[in-house]
Amino acid sequence: MQDVRIIGTGAYVPDRIVSNDEVGAPAGVDNDWIITKTAFRERRWAADDQATSDLATAAARAALDSAGITPAQLTVIVVATSTPDRPQPPTAAYVQRNLGATGAAAFDVNAVCSGEVFALSAAENLLTRKGGHALVIGADIYSRILNPADRRTVVLFGDGAGAIVLGQGDSGPRIRHLDLHTFGELSDLIRVPGGGSRAPLTAEALEEGQQYFTMDGRGVRRFVADHVPQLVKQFLHEAGVVPDDIRHFIPHQANGVMLDDLFTQLALHNATLHKTLETYANTGAASIPITLDQAHRTGALHPGDLILLAGFGGGMAAGLALIEW
Repeated sequence: MQDVRIIGTGAYVPDRIVSNDEVGAPAGVDNDWIITKTAFRERRWAADDQATSDLATAAARAALDSAGITPAQLTVIVVATSTPDRPQPPTAAYVQRNLGATGAAAFDVNAVCSGEVFALSAAENLLTRKGGHALVIGADIYSRILNPADRRTVVLFGDGAGAIVLGQGDSGPRIRHLDLHTFGELSDLIRVPGGGSRAPLTAEALEEGQQYFTMDGRGVRRFVADHVPQLVKQFLHEAGVVPDDIRHFIPHQANGVMLDDLFTQLALHNATLHKTLETYANTGAASIPITLDQAHRTGALHPGDLILLAGFGGGMAAGLALIEW
């Protein structure tokens, strides 16, 4: 059985650049406050006529071009998103239609900011069984679900999409190990209260702002500090590598200050911490594939390099992937 390989990457961000001053003013904070708390300097927000599937499709086309394959060669399309075009159908169905990938099964994964790694795991398993090629996309438009007056959340997010094309072969970047975790007892740390079967969006719910993203920032920081380092240690042990073997660390771009602290805790002494957050902020499930694509296209990744992907966020969830480039 041939290994599952990464044969292409791609990314897309909207044209509109939103400064810290623009996003911070309605929330009563300024550029200096946002940089100090997050290290974010700007972000991209989608145009009014753009939906998550539009961003995902653009990233997909870039990844397919990188891979040198056509949509007709796809076996499966998986879109990781927590901001779908609509509750139904899956956003992946729109991407399949947009690409003309009529032979591909298409479905969504919602593991919030860990979504890309969860989607990679699903796609890898399918390719192992069926063969062919998989398109794995992380895409989110968080700007549509943010409360403009909530400084705890509105300054954090940008919109974007990143994509990875998987195939099978004997050479090229391969996925060596994957591991997924969910801590459901902490599920209320990050949520959108209204809009589902438990709390439909009535006029009263909209008036209360239940359509907006909410987050317990301190609780999230505790989760990352308390759980992620131990999960990474266990993961590397299971994969048969030690921290000094890792050459690149590509985490979810949650918050620059928090990532610096996490990187110190992990003690990946020979690794480069890759960031796109200063320019794009937190792009949800898109942040890992956007950052991987940037590292790939700038020539930072070399054959044989070990890359650690680490997603963490709502659920609460964590997804880890070890890639040998």
